[in-house]
Amino acid sequence: MHRPVALTIAGSDSGGGAGIQADLKTFAAFGVHGASAIACLTAQNPGRVYAVEPASPRMLRLQIEAVFSELHPAAVKTGMLFSAESVRVAAVLLQKQDRVPLVVDPVMVAGNGARLLQPEAIKVLKQHLLPLARLVTPNLSEAGILTGRKIANVETMRAAAREIHARFGCAALVKGGHLHGMREAVDVYFDGRNELLLTAPFIKGIRTHGTGCTYSAAITAALALGHPLPQAVRLAKNYITRAIAGGYRIRKHYALNPLLH
Repeated sequence: MHRPVALTIAGSDSGGGAGIQADLKTFAAFGVHGASAIACLTAQNPGRVYAVEPASPRMLRLQIEAVFSELHPAAVKTGMLFSAESVRVAAVLLQKQDRVPLVVDPVMVAGNGARLLQPEAIKVLKQHLLPLARLVTPNLSEAGILTGRKIANVETMRAAAREIHARFGCAALVKGGHLHGMREAVDVYFDGRNELLLTAPFIKGIRTHGTGCTYSAAITAALALGHPLPQAVRLAKNYITRAIAGGYRIRKHYALNPLLH
């Protein structure tokens, strides 16, 4: 049985709920073979990030080259890259693979406030990685950093998605899960032609970890399977909604169930 390959270039989560671990579980749920290049190690759990240690640029480069030399990924995503050096390595190598769709999850700040992308790396991300992307998937705070604007409602999300597309040339999926006073989780997609308003009921009383990683990994897997980008985004929205609703408890924390598909 032949399966397409999806590659994630991201950080490792020792708690198992986000990062490389979440991506590989999501790829498996879609029936896609998952490959990985670890950009950094983290010591973390659902409540706290204790430390981050980046991989050397050489080691990151060799991981990516090893995957492309034999496995020929059908789609790639980047997640937590942390350092300017890692962003630059990923951009240089992915520029050589310009026919492979790239999903950029611009992981910048953890839910508890820990910085996951060094300030100098943001400039490199904007200049070198986002112009290569098929899609970027910022949350509200990340979209604010990319546009320089505060995003507080659906209309400003729509404006942000359009501005990101105009600035960087890629489609944008602005995720509104942290909007206050909403009855639904609203995301806005814009690719220059199509605008989608994606909604799902909020599931109250649940604090999730790894939602952004899982969401972008689902889009990447759907692209690897050959779905057009708007359809891949719709499939991923339905998938992440089920993963949240079907989650489970680990001690006092709540975990997504990425194996529901």
